[in-house]
Amino acid sequence: MAENLKASELTLANDGSLYHIRLFPDELAENVILVGDPGRVKEVSKHFSKIEVQKENREIFAHTGEYNGKRITALSTGMGVDNLDIVITELDACKNIDLGKKEIKENHTALNLVRLGTTGAMQKDMDINSFICSEYVVGIDGMMWFYHSEHDVMEEELQMNFINFMDWNALLPVPYAVKASNTLMDKIAFDIRKGITITAPGFYGPQGRQLRLPLRDNTINERLPHFSYEGIPVTNYEMETSALYCLGKNLGHNVLTICNVIANREQGTFAKDYHQSMDTLIQTVLDRI
Repeated sequence: MAENLKASELTLANDGSLYHIRLFPDELAENVILVGDPGRVKEVSKHFSKIEVQKENREIFAHTGEYNGKRITALSTGMGVDNLDIVITELDACKNIDLGKKEIKENHTALNLVRLGTTGAMQKDMDINSFICSEYVVGIDGMMWFYHSEHDVMEEELQMNFINFMDWNALLPVPYAVKASNTLMDKIAFDIRKGITITAPGFYGPQGRQLRLPLRDNTINERLPHFSYEGIPVTNYEMETSALYCLGKNLGHNVLTICNVIANREQGTFAKDYHQSMDTLIQTVLDRI
């Protein structure tokens, strides 16, 4: 293990907290609900019986409080795998690195990291305002290839099946695949529909949307709904889960994503209002985490 980490590697704010999330170890709960939108943090914490910590820095807002006797942190990540790279790394460091000594701790703390997001469905029978749990994620964003990954984290059979079925263009980032943590799926998502989520590095071209710029491969979305692995189909697109799963699991944490369907790509529909269904999802996860 590395010791005496350099200040340029373990970046801290002037007060000694983590540079981006601005949290100290005692301000971070072991149960963490991640949301993309900073405004959604208060939609989670409004259910808390008390709020003990409130921090804000750029798009990262954090509220730590109590719900039914459980200590929970609600934290916003912003959009995209690049933001998740920052957030997951710093959440891990907050509990598993001695920030004063800049040394990795001998005793590891495992966090429960549950992302609640919005998503676009890829199957015609998935209704707007329904929920989908990402049992597997296929990242087409390239994030994981910058890190060494433990062999048992990567779903190599799923990865190769996907590449072959999709006849994946060699000029695009090589897909990789990771599974959610079974413990969290069994505890939180036991009655929620499950599927394979595709994490893209953008909202438009990387998800097959074409406005003015032509796409390198405009047939990806035609094939995606027909791919399945062990009977589990591709169900949805989003922009964060691959980084959560690959970084979180490699760092020894429990990870799960559940999304609220606000668009259906096959139907061509988009939700006018999804606030009530999102609140239902938040309440469900708070009760079960």
